[in-house]
Amino acid sequence: QVHLMESGGGLVEAGGSLRLSCAASGTIFIIDAMSWYRQVPGKQRELVASITNGGITKIDDSVKGRFTISRDNAKNTVLLQMNSLKPEDAGVYYCNAAVRVRFYQNAVDYWGQGTQVAVSS
Repeated sequence: QVHLMESGGGLVEAGGSLRLSCAASGTIFIIDAMSWYRQVPGKQRELVASITNGGITKIDDSVKGRFTISRDNAKNTVLLQMNSLKPEDAGVYYCNAAVRVRFYQNAVDYWGQGTQVAVSS
């Protein structure tokens, strides 16, 4: 079993910064990609940023230049540095990891419990 633990959410004023972290634990052979998603009430969960185990990143246009994603493969952790936050960045942020438990198995998606980000204007 794989468990994702998120931390770092909270309330910040517009223009401020937050850093979200996510640590994966359990039976892990390798994590292919780690991602952050955001969900607001009434909308689908949407991808904010992702990073492969080779360091290739994908950043949504709405946060490009303000958010940075990074990971530590040895520690199975992923960070999302969020700068110049805007009220529209608010929501519940979920960590996602595509995990292979054994080398011959396909990756399976695991999700964290979510962390709330609120941005006051």
